[in-house]
Amino acid sequence: MTIKKILVVDDSPTERLALTELLTARGYQVVTAENGEDAIARSKSETPDLILMDVVMPGMNGYQATRTISRAEDTRRIPIIMCTSKGQETDRIWGMRQGAFDYLVKPVDPAELLARIQALG
Repeated sequence: MTIKKILVVDDSPTERLALTELLTARGYQVVTAENGEDAIARSKSETPDLILMDVVMPGMNGYQATRTISRAEDTRRIPIIMCTSKGQETDRIWGMRQGAFDYLVKPVDPAELLARIQALG
């Protein structure tokens, strides 16, 4: 699977901008969402090749959105990498149980993130 389009989900405009700049500089097309509900809608309308999902967001959190996206027939094949400040081992395990493919703790190391994206493609 070639990763071309990435959905960045984060309630922080600063974090969305930083990830968007990093990824577009590497040739990826980036679409964004500000919360879990928006992430679910965008995962269906934009059909991204990958989703980078924050956890702590107002309304539906990233765990809930990941669970919904990873279990829906039309979106379950989209890999999700959680990028979150929640760094406990139990947080990581819970994220993976919700359907995440990978889990990175913020601040995300750009080189590590790019390496994990390339490993998917």
